[in-house]
Amino acid sequence: MLKTRLLTAAVLIPLFLAALFLLPEPFWSLLMLAGSLIGLWEWSKMASFKPAVRYLYVAAAGVAGVFFTFWRGPEYAYMQEYALYWSLIAAVVFWFVIIPPWLATRFQLRNVYLMMLTGWLLVLPLWQSLVSLRERSPWLLLGLMLLIWIADSAAYFSGKRFGKRKLAVNISPGKTWEGVLGALVVVSLYGLALCYFLDIPLWLIPALWLLTVLSIMGDLFESLIKRQGGLKDSGALLPGHGGILDRVDGLTSSLPIATFMIYLPLYYQAWMQSA
Repeated sequence: MLKTRLLTAAVLIPLFLAALFLLPEPFWSLLMLAGSLIGLWEWSKMASFKPAVRYLYVAAAGVAGVFFTFWRGPEYAYMQEYALYWSLIAAVVFWFVIIPPWLATRFQLRNVYLMMLTGWLLVLPLWQSLVSLRERSPWLLLGLMLLIWIADSAAYFSGKRFGKRKLAVNISPGKTWEGVLGALVVVSLYGLALCYFLDIPLWLIPALWLLTVLSIMGDLFESLIKRQGGLKDSGALLPGHGGILDRVDGLTSSLPIATFMIYLPLYYQAWMQSA
């Protein structure tokens, strides 16, 4: 399994880096949209939507995504920013207000319309974050994604070596508090390196801790939905890794919040000017 995972990563990582740094913006947006739609398809299967509903559900998101991608021009810039703002606000409410009690109670949502909304809240803010952060700087986006990958790997290996106390035994039995601690330690070292080499204030490190905790929440939430649906993986697209959602579960929660944190000073400045 580990060999298969490494081989898949060895193929995907160079392709992803080439796309990140070389693709023109609309093509990057469409590529990330395609991945997001696959994630929504996996979500629709996890949620046990009927086949016809799955197609309509994913198609609606696809039409909206294509419209957003090509919705260009100075006259639309404000409306795009407005859409991004409310998408990020929705993500903040979703991950800070709704998901913690959902995980604590292991609530099983059965309403199909609310499951549709949940899938959109899970995937679409992530897509918008991938697009907007890349517009600001591909290196910024890569640095944030590296954070989650580093945290995930550190949690896995430290949990395997030292793990004794289960984090959420009824959701994901393999996760331990020692794994969480290992992730926070390695993320702190990553943050210190960034602060030293890029001359960033040390307040960055608590922000990275928050994003690490959020990534764990995203992982746990997807595990909960899979467990309630009787599934091991969200899909089988990536050998050794499962589906798209299995690979981006930590990003669904952390990247939109990181985007909100980055844009917050701009939103505050705009609000003060309009007040």
